[in-house]
Amino acid sequence: MKNYISSALRLTIVMLVIVLLYLGFVYIGSLFLPTHGKAEIINHKGQKLYTNIGQNFTSPRYFHGRPSAIDYNAAGSAGSNKGPSNEEYLSTVQKRIDSLKIQNPEMKNTAVPVELVTASGSGLDPDISEEGALYQVKRIAKERNLPENKIEALIREHTENPLLGPSKVNVLKLNIALDNLK
Repeated sequence: MKNYISSALRLTIVMLVIVLLYLGFVYIGSLFLPTHGKAEIINHKGQKLYTNIGQNFTSPRYFHGRPSAIDYNAAGSAGSNKGPSNEEYLSTVQKRIDSLKIQNPEMKNTAVPVELVTASGSGLDPDISEEGALYQVKRIAKERNLPENKIEALIREHTENPLLGPSKVNVLKLNIALDNLK
């Protein structure tokens, strides 16, 4: 019995040290990020908004982000947990495609960027691809009575090209910039 207790205690201590080293490594690594591991907060129209959490934009005057399986609730980050062969999931994606084509009638014959119809693993992804933003330009230009090239330039201005991975556009920042257009 004494051997089991001492073995379990040693294993617990070793695992505790490993976990603490891992957490320290992650924390120190986060300090090298542009936001130093903290949320980027924007104050807009008297509201405190977090740029690293997806927002639900439904007005045709704004860019829409990725759908969320959890209705953008940051307290309950989760995906839908349904695979690409699940009938219910395929039905949901098809409904999103149909809805997107109704919202953007000028784009009926254009391929729909995948992130506009599929939720991210967390349900909180704040970014879309540059193609996802460009897909929505005609609708926004029409709603705001702006030239399309002005909105396209705004997208290019807000496109981030990370060292690794594809380019991306933060939907919240893009919509705030869209509101600030003169």
